[in-house]
Amino acid sequence: MAHPKVGNLAPAFTLLDQDGGKVSLKDFKGKQPVVLFFYPKAMTPGCTTQACGIRDIRKELDKRKVAVFGVSPDPVARLPKFIDKHDLNFPLLSDEDHKVAEKYGCWGLKKFMGKEFMGLIRTSFIIGEDGRLLKVMDKFKTKSHHEDLLAELDELGIR
Repeated sequence: MAHPKVGNLAPAFTLLDQDGGKVSLKDFKGKQPVVLFFYPKAMTPGCTTQACGIRDIRKELDKRKVAVFGVSPDPVARLPKFIDKHDLNFPLLSDEDHKVAEKYGCWGLKKFMGKEFMGLIRTSFIIGEDGRLLKVMDKFKTKSHHEDLLAELDELGIR
């Protein structure tokens, strides 16, 4: 499945956060840019590295007035544990049925240890204040994702 096209409206969604509250993309339209980073599974090494990198740049994202959300197929009940264990300072959203990941083109065939299966493909999206998709980040290392994200925001003039 292909990612939505840059320049088009980002696919609408409403998901539950770690507290069971509803978060909708439409709530941010006209207010601030949004970063969605889709990660495969809470409390796994790569996902922890990526989430902790975002945690470490949260003040910079706040300064730029950017809302950030981690999205995974984890159930809501697992998300507070991930937040508490790693002192994460941003909301996590549960996409347990992976419908939002499918809309964003980041649910697909994966290969791991000689096996093929359907799963979440690590991808980040920068969405403008107007609700349009500004950038798709699908080729990055988890260790430097946060630095790459800041560089992309700079390039887009979100300072």
